[in-house]
This record gives sequence, C-alpha cells and structure tokens, in this order.
Amino acid sequence: MNRFLFKHIDNSALIVFRIIFGLLIFLESVGAIFTGWVKRTLIEPEFTFTFIGFEWLQPLPGNWMYLYYAIMGIFGLFVMIGYKYRWSMFAFTIMWSATYFMQKSSYNNHYYLLMLLSAIMVFQPAHTYLSVDAKQTPKLKRGSMPQWCKYVFVIQLFIVYTYASIAKIYPDWLNTTTIELMMKAKQHFVLVGDILQYKWLHYMLAYGGILFDGLIIPLLLWKRTRKFAFIISIFFHLFNSFIFHVGIFPYLSLAFILFFFEPKTIQNIFLKKKPFYNEAEVIIPKGNQFYVGLFSVYFIIQVLLPIRHHFIQDNVLWTEEGHRLSWRMMLRSKSGFCTYKVIDKNTNNVLPVKLNDYLTRKQQRGATTKPDVIWQFAQHLKQDFAKKGFDVQVFVNCSISVNGRPRQQLIDPNIDLANVKWDVFKHSSWILPSKLN
Repeated sequence: MNRFLFKHIDNSALIVFRIIFGLLIFLESVGAIFTGWVKRTLIEPEFTFTFIGFEWLQPLPGNWMYLYYAIMGIFGLFVMIGYKYRWSMFAFTIMWSATYFMQKSSYNNHYYLLMLLSAIMVFQPAHTYLSVDAKQTPKLKRGSMPQWCKYVFVIQLFIVYTYASIAKIYPDWLNTTTIELMMKAKQHFVLVGDILQYKWLHYMLAYGGILFDGLIIPLLLWKRTRKFAFIISIFFHLFNSFIFHVGIFPYLSLAFILFFFEPKTIQNIFLKKKPFYNEAEVIIPKGNQFYVGLFSVYFIIQVLLPIRHHFIQDNVLWTEEGHRLSWRMMLRSKSGFCTYKVIDKNTNNVLPVKLNDYLTRKQQRGATTKPDVIWQFAQHLKQDFAKKGFDVQVFVNCSISVNGRPRQQLIDPNIDLANVKWDVFKHSSWILPSKLN
C-alpha cells in the first residue's frame, strides 16, 4: 500500500489544477458579491437558518459580509499564484466552511463539495512548481508528487458521482416527472425554452444523467474511452452551467479531468518548459501513517454519510432527514403552504405572525416545505416572543406537494414545535407519515 500511495509521478496535473482551482474560488467569491447573492442570502435576512447546532454562527452585521467574501476572493488569487499557499488554502477553507454552515436557505451540494475539496487541497503539495512560494523558497521546487495526490481526487469524485447516480433511480426520476418539472421552470429561456419541454428530451436527460454519473469515472480511468468520456463531460457540464446556473461546479468538474489523462500529456499541453518527471521513486515520508489513517477515516465517513437516510424512518424525499451531505442532487421539487400559530401560554391568546415580517422569500420556501427549517423557525419565534415578555407555544399547519403530487399534511398540527427538542440521529415523530409511492 505504501509503495502505491507514495510512488512519485509527475505533478503537472496538480500544478495546473491549483491554478484553475484558485481562479475558480476567486470567481465564486467575488461573483457572490456582484450577482447579489451575498446581499440576498447573508445581508438582507434578519437571521439565517444555520445547520442545526451552528446557531451561534451568524453573518457579520451590516455590510461586512461583502468584505468577508472579498477576502475569500483574495485568498483564491493567492492560491492561484501559489503565494503562502497552505495558509491561503487553509484560510479559504475555514471561511468557506463558515459560510456553508451559517445558512442553508441556498443549500447546494456543490457548496458542500467545494468545502471538502478545499480541505483536501490544504494537504496537497500544489505549490511546488510555478508558484511564488517555489520562487521565494527554491528548495520547495519539485517536479513530482506522491501518487496519493491524484487518487484522493479520483476516489472523492467516484463517491460523489456514484451516489448521485444511485439516488436518481427512483420512480419520479425514471418516469421523468422530476425532469419535466425542472424544465417547465425554464420555459422562459430564449431559443431553448420550448425545446426543453419535449418529452423525448426529458427521457434523455433522466436516463442520461443516471448513466453519466454512474459511468463517467470508470470511462475516464480506462484509456480507450477517456477521450470519449472527456467530450461527453464537456457537453454535460456546459449544459448544466447554461440551464441550471450552478456556478463554478461544471468548470471545476472539467478541471478534475486533468488527473485522468497521462501526466506526459498534461505536461506537453500546459507546461512545456517543465522537465518531465518519470523516475517513479518511492519516497515514504515520516508521518505516512498519519496521512493513510486520516484519509481512510475521511473516506469511510464519505461512504457512510450518504446512506444514513436508509436507517431513518420514512421517505427522505418527504422528511429531508439524511438529505444533506448525501449527493442527492436536483432530485425533487417541493411546494407548500404553511401557517404558524403562536399562543401565549398565560392567556391562551393567539399572537399574530406574518412570515414576511421575519423571512425573505427564499427563506419562506424552506420554512414552508422542510421540516428542519420549520422546527428552527418555531424556535426562533419562541425566542423572539420571549424578548417581548411572552412565553409561547408554536403550532404549525403545513401541507406540501412533492414532485407535483396533491398536497399532504407534513407536520402534526397538535405538536408544540417550540418546545420539542431536535434529535440528529432519529426520526422526528411530529413529521406525519408520507404517502409517497
């Protein structure tokens, strides 16, 4: 195992990837400012729906989140040019992780993936060539890297794509209901809006998505199919970028293909002046057991997290329990109607609550369809009324539609959610049973 993991190969792919990765996280950071995402998600809301347990992690007051994202962008540029690389990569990882956990109204699997990849990049020797660090400290300069540097990305991508493929194998995806609802929301697109409504295209996207996610990594690993897989990847990811507007993820996914081509090919295309390394030395560093142990534990967690919903009662499409951190990408469409009844315990008077007084439109979508967000809002109402001198109960009447089905009651309206504890590892009994097929 040590001979395989610590055998050295040419590092051209990692060097080029670092440059692209740094550029992309810079664009993601400053893009969040200029597109208004920071304003809508972190500045305008009165409070944010954090991951449960991270309620202490709230956005900086006023307009300080603009500076926060600008600093992340600067760290991205530092990563790109390889300046103070490890510190810059570590700082970006911490800051990005904080913004990830401090809000989930704009939850996206790609944000989670970027957090994981950023953490992995901290350990990568990606600054040993064509970097400010290597120029300032010549002893850092190297033309090789341990083989584990490549395979840690390959394994991570294999996990992501495999679970994404498996998650799509359920009735509403196979009969194209989910895809049809997604495409209906794109009718306004110029030129392609009408084309996206064709049933044959829905079937192609549904089954093509399963096949792409399930086969793309093996096809890239096999030399005979690598170029074909690369071409398919370009079309697949550019389509996602144009239709679904998923930020840097499509381009980041394409950048990973660097690790699947022969190192000599990458060196010839991108770094012609770089001497090619082909000595295949096995250099086992001190602390090798730490690296092996760390990544072993990490990948065990990555394999187990996406299957945890199978051990929780009811359908994850309904309860959302086990949905996050599981690569369940674009699998369902939800709409709901929800009212919150706040009752003063001392007088039994109903205290009026208007969602518009508390939540942005985007936050309201979560607070009317997702049980964990509904519970969190009930807790927030309890705290808010406590500041006004009221001890309250909060009852929720909520019905939702999953993938266009008729609405069903989601929350038990007789349960006081303000005084119910959240259990991370168990099914919440106040979520009524689903009637999903």
